[in-house]
Amino acid sequence: MARVSALWRHPVKGHGREALRRVTLSRGQAMPWDRRWAVAHELARLTEGEWAPCTNFSIGAKAPALMAIDAQVDEAAGRVTLTHPDRPDLTFDPDRDAQAFLDWVAPLMPLSRARSVRLFRLDGRGLTDTDYPSVSLLNLASNADLAAQMGAEVSPLRWRCNIHVDGMEPWAEFDLVGRTLRIGEAELRVREPIRRCMATTANPGTGARDLDTLGALNSTRGAQDFGIYTEVTRSGTLAVGDRIEVL
Repeated sequence: MARVSALWRHPVKGHGREALRRVTLSRGQAMPWDRRWAVAHELARLTEGEWAPCTNFSIGAKAPALMAIDAQVDEAAGRVTLTHPDRPDLTFDPDRDAQAFLDWVAPLMPLSRARSVRLFRLDGRGLTDTDYPSVSLLNLASNADLAAQMGAEVSPLRWRCNIHVDGMEPWAEFDLVGRTLRIGEAELRVREPIRRCMATTANPGTGARDLDTLGALNSTRGAQDFGIYTEVTRSGTLAVGDRIEVL
């Protein structure tokens, strides 16, 4: 029986993750506070009020050290705390203290990459990697199977998914495309597989690139897909331990 093993959100896209025990999803929206902000670089081409693809933002694919950031949100105060093994802790309000954040993250950015210059926010939806508000799902059995084939430990945090699922057969998630999942009170329609990037090659504990996850996916699966994108079709609360039912 498939169940929710963990819940994660990423308040600043590409810059930290936060574990949750329970969350309320809204129809047609990303997980609350997930990718609420993104970090635009100096070459970004953005239009205020419009979604933009990852190429406009500083992310782990370009700066692997970012993968080692953890986050914690104080929703009432609108403040985010970021931690990293190589930086002092930072607590800031992304809507008011952008410069404090930019100064904090600058040492983690490669000199060969475009400089991070501002925090970008899209009112009404998270800046998900998809052009529709999505909630991502990861099958822990697929992660374990890939790790066994690589002969290495592969942390599920490399994949930056919102919902971790236990109790499924390896790679069975790809058979769910087009189906609807009931998780707790919420329902989510599976839209498509997630095509993976270089961010997954970085260790989420150290921020160092240490595994060829993309090569392993391509050689064992024939494509660099891992995890699935879903869209919330019925609002509701879900929690760690909730059963996942395929409708």
